[in-house]
Amino acid sequence: MASQQNTPARQPAPLTVGFDLDMTLIDSRPGIKAAYQALSAETGTFIDADLAVTRLGPPLDEELAYWFPEERIPEMADRYREIYPTHAIAPTLAMPGAREAVAAVRAQGGRAIVVTAKHEPNAKLHLAHLGIEADAVIGWLWAEAKAEALREHGAAVYVGDHIGDVRGARGADALSVAVPTGPCAPDELRTAGADVVLGDLTDFPEWLASYRAAERA
Repeated sequence: MASQQNTPARQPAPLTVGFDLDMTLIDSRPGIKAAYQALSAETGTFIDADLAVTRLGPPLDEELAYWFPEERIPEMADRYREIYPTHAIAPTLAMPGAREAVAAVRAQGGRAIVVTAKHEPNAKLHLAHLGIEADAVIGWLWAEAKAEALREHGAAVYVGDHIGDVRGARGADALSVAVPTGPCAPDELRTAGADVVLGDLTDFPEWLASYRAAERA
């Protein structure tokens, strides 16, 4: 009688998970509001900061275009980024489950990277202030442009709150995991092509464990 051998479980590929920053890992609304208010006071130009923070996701220049003429946007963007650390870092909070989501990736032996439209030095300041450790931080990328960084780092999953994040994930052939903690509702994220829509990042560790278990099956 032939002896039976146990077949070892198939090991999944090394894991890299990308995360968006604003309204995915961090609630930057209080900080961004303060930065816009400071820019408004400095320039004498009205900026509805409460309205601006409902539209987080796209590049800064798109928001500034609502308040400044086109020829002033580069100057105002530079100035906003200069004053940002003074006004925006301290008031910004980690989103519920953010630290645990990054820790869950590490617990699976993976790498957690941040790919964001935000000015990269300011993104790094936020993460350092909040004690969220990323293996890489890549800034200045929005929507489809995020795909290049995701491909470069071999990300299998990208987590974001905006339909632009969904488009970035799909452009990189990464699984799009969405959280409706920003300006986009769950149905909007699904319609854009999100593969998974969680309630928020507190659901991510359990989802990731299930996803990795399915890979091993």
